[in-house]
Amino acid sequence: QVHLVESGGGLVQAGGSLRLSCAASGISFGSSVTGWYRQASGKQREFVARLTGSGLTTYADSVKGRFTISRDIAKNTVYLQMNSLKPEDTAVYYCNAYNGVYYYWGKGTQVTVSS
Repeated sequence: QVHLVESGGGLVQAGGSLRLSCAASGISFGSSVTGWYRQASGKQREFVARLTGSGLTTYADSVKGRFTISRDIAKNTVYLQMNSLKPEDTAVYYCNAYNGVYYYWGKGTQVTVSS
């Protein structure tokens, strides 16, 4: 059974930083496509960043240059370093993993950026 557990969310002032973590069990992040998505109140869930098994990264234009996705294969954990946060980054952030057959989601962690 696959479990993804996000952590690291919280309240931060605009311009600040947070690092989100996503710890996995039942799936290897080293051989999966992993990603971060977010959903603001009243809006649809949107793509934030992706990291392939081979290490290629992709970012949404809105976070490019501010957010960095990375992983620690030994810890089977994916991270999202978020710098220069803006109020519009406020959302629930979800970890996602795709093993070539199924998509798996965590329950999310709230990020709130105050102006």
